[in-house]
Amino acid sequence: MPPEDAYTAEPFVPDRGGLTALRRAAADCRGCPLHRDATQTVFGAGKADARVMLVGEQPGDQEDRQGKPFVGPAGKLLDRALEEAGIEPADTYVTNAVKHFKFTQAEPRKRRIHRAPTLREMTACAPWLAAELALVEPELIVVLGATAGKALLGSSFRVTQVRGTVLEEELHGRPERLVPTVHPSSVLRSDDREAAYRGLVADLTVAAQALG
Repeated sequence: MPPEDAYTAEPFVPDRGGLTALRRAAADCRGCPLHRDATQTVFGAGKADARVMLVGEQPGDQEDRQGKPFVGPAGKLLDRALEEAGIEPADTYVTNAVKHFKFTQAEPRKRRIHRAPTLREMTACAPWLAAELALVEPELIVVLGATAGKALLGSSFRVTQVRGTVLEEELHGRPERLVPTVHPSSVLRSDDREAAYRGLVADLTVAAQALG
């Protein structure tokens, strides 16, 4: 049976080493079928001792091409919102619940359209996120959108019900504080982009205040 059919990244996650070792190992992950169509694994990036970890859904088109998380339009908007809320983007660690870009493409050379990962794909990728959390040990996790929330907190998670609040949950055996908000890409898609952006900044301000 090919390793991707088992739907778990567990065998690919190294037992020891820091983020560099994790990133190197993740480049060869075949823990689910998403690796077949994606250009490359897009692992987390940022400070190994960051106080804040931001967790999104999955890499987008630009991230897949460049191999770095949050480098596309949503990432630029996120950086602006973080700064406005009083969190220095350079002091954070950013990653995604799923490390490969999932998309549909009508035909070659046509635009690649993002598709939401399934619960099975998120679960397969969970060992990478658990390893990142264990190494970075953030004081606070900012949950960006519904998919990231489901990956961390289970399928009953609803971002609209808990956004802008500080949650205390046990994740992978560690007590964590989390502030959920919308994914910055949803701000870009919003009919009222200004209001959506203000909402994102308000939620991130809660995160900044929680850090003290």
